[in-house]
This record gives sequence, structure tokens and C-alpha cells, in this order.
Amino acid sequence: MFSDKLRLLRQEEGLTQTQAAERVGISWRTYQDLEGGKYPSYVTLGKIADAFGVSVDWLMGRTERREVNR
Repeated sequence: MFSDKLRLLRQEEGLTQTQAAERVGISWRTYQDLEGGKYPSYVTLGKIADAFGVSVDWLMGRTERREVNR
């Protein structure tokens, strides 16, 4: 599930929700909603993937590979 992966990424980095939101470039409230089960817009999804260096496909559960294909 997306929210579980988002929480995992934040915890692996040792970040608070506020710090993670700042890294991604979204409000703390939006970040909290995402960890609570809401799904992001395409733009926000891309920001999250870029901020944590993971693939959008992994975030959405479409692959087990975290890495971004480059």
C-alpha cells in the first residue's frame, strides 16, 4: 500500500513528517493525509519519488524494484 511505503521511506531516513514534507515540497497536512491513506496527485507522486530516490512504480506497488531506471 502506498501509505505504508511512504511511512517506511520516512522512517528509514529518520525524518519527522514535517521534515519529509519539506523534502518533498508539500505541506505537512498533505503529507499527513498521504501517510493516513490518501493517494497523491501525479505531480505529488513524482515529487515523492524524486525526493526519496525511488521509482513511481515501486511507490504504487507495480514492482518490487525501488530503483529508478536510468
